[in-house]
Amino acid sequence: MSASQAADDAGQPAPILEAHDAQLSFGVTPALRGANLALVRGEILAVMGPSGSGKSTLLYCLAGILTPDTGEILFDGQRVDTMGEQERSRLRRDHFGFVFQFGQLVPELTAEENVALPLLLGGASRSRALDAARAWFEPLSLDGLERRRSGELSGGQAQRVALARGLVSRPEVLFADEPTGSLDSLTGEQVMELLVSATRRQGTTVVLVTHEARVAAYADREVVVRDGKANSLSAGRVRS
Repeated sequence: MSASQAADDAGQPAPILEAHDAQLSFGVTPALRGANLALVRGEILAVMGPSGSGKSTLLYCLAGILTPDTGEILFDGQRVDTMGEQERSRLRRDHFGFVFQFGQLVPELTAEENVALPLLLGGASRSRALDAARAWFEPLSLDGLERRRSGELSGGQAQRVALARGLVSRPEVLFADEPTGSLDSLTGEQVMELLVSATRRQGTTVVLVTHEARVAAYADREVVVRDGKANSLSAGRVRS
C-alpha cells in the first residue's frame, strides 16, 4: 500500500505531497527559508504571497524542477529531493501536470497537437494521443479550435488549451503557476471554474500559485508564503 493510501494514527489520509523544512538559495540570496507543507489526494491548495516571497520557488521544489539545498520533498511517501534528474523527469512526465501563466504553447503546433504533446513525449502513438487530446475540447468549450495554432487563439482559449495539456495524461498532481495572471478577470474566472471542475472530476491534487484572493477562493485551503517561509502541515478537507 502506498503512503498516500495509508491512514495516519488519527484515521486521516496520509499526504500525497509534502515539504519538510525545505530551504533553497540562489547564490547568496535565500529563496526558501523553511517551507513545511502537506496536501492530501484531491485537495486544491492555493499558495499565496507577494512577488518575490518564494511561492513559485516552492512550487518548483514540490514539482521536482528545483532541488532544495536542505530539507525534504516527498511524493506519495517517496523522497523527490534525493532522486536523480532522470528519475525526477520521469516523475514529472508520468505523475505531474503543469499550467503556467502564459500557457507556453508551442507555436508551430495546432491546439490539438499541443494538448497531445505530453502523451507523445510519453511514447503514445500519434493517433491515440490525438484522440485523447480531442476529448478535452468539448468539456473546456474549445470545440472547433482543434486545428488552430496559438496565434489564432484568444488569451482565454490558449490558456484553456494549456489546461487541457496539463490534464490530458491524467496526472496525480497539477501544478498551476499564476494560471490566470495574463487574463482579464472574467476570462480568469472562467478558466478557474473549468480548472476546478476538471480536476475534481479526475480527483487531481492541485498546487495553485497566485497572488489574487479571488483566484485563491476556488481552493480548499490557502497557505501564505512570507520571506521564503510557509507552515501548513495539517492537510485540509477536500470540498465535495
